[in-house]
Amino acid sequence: MRHGVIYALAAAALFGASTPLAKSLVGDMHPLVLAGLLYAGSGCGLVFVLGLRRLRAGAGFTVAWPTRRDLGWLGGAILTGGVAGPVLLMFGLTSTPAATASLLLNLEAVLTALIAWFVFRENFDRRIALGMALIVAGGVVLSWAPASAALVRGALFVAAACLCWALDNNLTRKVAANDAVVIAGLKGLVAGGVTLSLALGLGYSLPATGRIAAAAAVGFLGYGVSLVLFVLALRHLGTARTGAYFSVAPFFGAVLAVWIQHEAVTLELAAAGALMAIGVWLHLAERHEHEHAHERAAHAHMHRHDVHHRHDHDFTWDGSEPHAHPHVHASMRHRHAHFPDIDHRHSH
Repeated sequence: MRHGVIYALAAAALFGASTPLAKSLVGDMHPLVLAGLLYAGSGCGLVFVLGLRRLRAGAGFTVAWPTRRDLGWLGGAILTGGVAGPVLLMFGLTSTPAATASLLLNLEAVLTALIAWFVFRENFDRRIALGMALIVAGGVVLSWAPASAALVRGALFVAAACLCWALDNNLTRKVAANDAVVIAGLKGLVAGGVTLSLALGLGYSLPATGRIAAAAAVGFLGYGVSLVLFVLALRHLGTARTGAYFSVAPFFGAVLAVWIQHEAVTLELAAAGALMAIGVWLHLAERHEHEHAHERAAHAHMHRHDVHHRHDHDFTWDGSEPHAHPHVHASMRHRHAHFPDIDHRHSH
């Protein structure tokens, strides 16, 4: 769990910081162009990271590539979270203050949890539900702040982006066992390529080279590295809980917006932030423990030889961890505190 929380919070910090930075760029180019550059930057940057890993590891380089059965889930995640979500967010940012947009993005965690609970049957309790209710309440308080029709439209675009990313989060969980850099890199390359092609096909021009580089850098850190960390958190915490920890992202964004862009700290902003913070704390304080059974399973993912990974190797192993290879989980029954991670997707 500790690793999962660290991954989720780090992902939140990077993504939250990207919102006000993207807001500062959206005036220099069409939102469709900016969305494409953000994801293209993330994809190209992660390909470079993958190349560095290959050079460093040498002959021992291993990657858990997506399997054929994973391609449908990955394709859906790329379409919703890599293409539709960023485009909707960029349109929303054109008429929504960055601090407001940053806090409104908490809706992503709520929608992620609702889909995880009621569509994919991930377990939850009253504490988790109350935490999400408070985050929703914060979003309602925030929605009373708009004073113009343009701002309302902008907020709706941001909310629609949250729904797309919520679908993306749940679909990505299905492929989270694969290499996180590969998953995030593929999403960036495909989504960035599709969005930029659409923008150029519609006649929108690219900005100056310096602005392209700035957008690519924001995309690499705020979308690429952030997504890698998010995928790692999914393995440890499950979809809804990762989304809850990730919901601190808007606070990072709001602080940067107030600091860098000198946006006002309103009463609505403060009240919404307090409600959302309490909701996140309820998730942080959760403890889930009961006797549960592990059915026999075979798959491949990055892992360490912990209590759930006590298997032999049919190849020469140099003892390095974590490492990825096809392995079998024997059936077992035990009791310990756990979350719906990659090895605890059982029913209750």
